[in-house]
Amino acid sequence: MNQTKTNPFLARTQEETFTGVIQNNDLVLRSLYEGVYPKVRHYILQNNGSDDQAKDTFQEAFVTTWKNVKDGKLKKDNGLNVEAYLFTVAKNKWLDYLRSSRYKKTTRVDKVIHLRPDVEEEESEPDQGQDEMMAMQRAFKQLGEKCKMVLKLFYFERKSMDEISSELQITSASVRNQKYRCMEKLRLLSLEIKSNG
Repeated sequence: MNQTKTNPFLARTQEETFTGVIQNNDLVLRSLYEGVYPKVRHYILQNNGSDDQAKDTFQEAFVTTWKNVKDGKLKKDNGLNVEAYLFTVAKNKWLDYLRSSRYKKTTRVDKVIHLRPDVEEEESEPDQGQDEMMAMQRAFKQLGEKCKMVLKLFYFERKSMDEISSELQITSASVRNQKYRCMEKLRLLSLEIKSNG
């Protein structure tokens, strides 16, 4: 982690970072990449991923973050940190992959579910990790009962789509759609809670 401490990104204000991303400033984009990629790579390697998967996932997250800043979906005045946002987007993309039909193993999946109270965040950012988890937990409480039930069965009890489908007496496709919508709702609520402090 020592290399990230000397990264110029960490010395920038959020205003400079936002402006740099909007203007496609090479130095800002490169230092943002170098500041966050090592953590994303470490995270994915710790959770059943490979180097190539870490690169692909990070690239997708980087493009998503860049577009959201450019389109004004992510603004400096709502108190969000670009570095933290990029890391969270990459984590969520990896979580989506782990839960997709392309990846069926369940080993160590609980390590990537940041709803769980026992998950530890990156050592370099304990306060930020704490804030993120608190926001997630508060957002989870605001979800409707159906969403809570689906997410609990899927993530905490690790039940398969078929098991959940049978338990809730709905089709597997409906469970899949509902889980996706609930996760999106949870993410948006969590971002809202964090930005409102």
